[in-house]
Amino acid sequence: MELSNLFIEGSPKTPQIDMNQLTGELLFTGKSMPENAAKIYEPALKWVEQYIINARPTTNIRLDLEYFSTASSLWLAKILKVLARINGPDSVLIINLYLPVEEFDEIKEFGDITDAFLPISGIFQGATPSIGIKLYCTNDTGEIIKDTPVFI
Repeated sequence: MELSNLFIEGSPKTPQIDMNQLTGELLFTGKSMPENAAKIYEPALKWVEQYIINARPTTNIRLDLEYFSTASSLWLAKILKVLARINGPDSVLIINLYLPVEEFDEIKEFGDITDAFLPISGIFQGATPSIGIKLYCTNDTGEIIKDTPVFI
């Protein structure tokens, strides 16, 4: 049975989630402070568990969330942990993070940008695909004004 795409409409408190099996594009946009994070993220987690069985050679997860709650971050970590198990011989997982200027500059102050991601590196221990992170700096209107790759 072929995996269908997953689309969950966003609201003022929940993200729009758009997962496309044919392109390997997994998008999370908007704000994420749902009353019940499981209701929003459990379908996405189940979808990703099916997706990794026959993942595209390159999977792009785009996290363009202007705000996310602690509960949301726990679910996103679960999703990333599953994606780290993609099992293709030359598979690549690219995590695209969209950050406002202030947060982007904060991360750049780490000296070695990779150090900023040490707290989440445990998620990727033993990962099968090659993993990269690309940071996008956005202005107040959401336009990308600079970007930088990070390799882990």
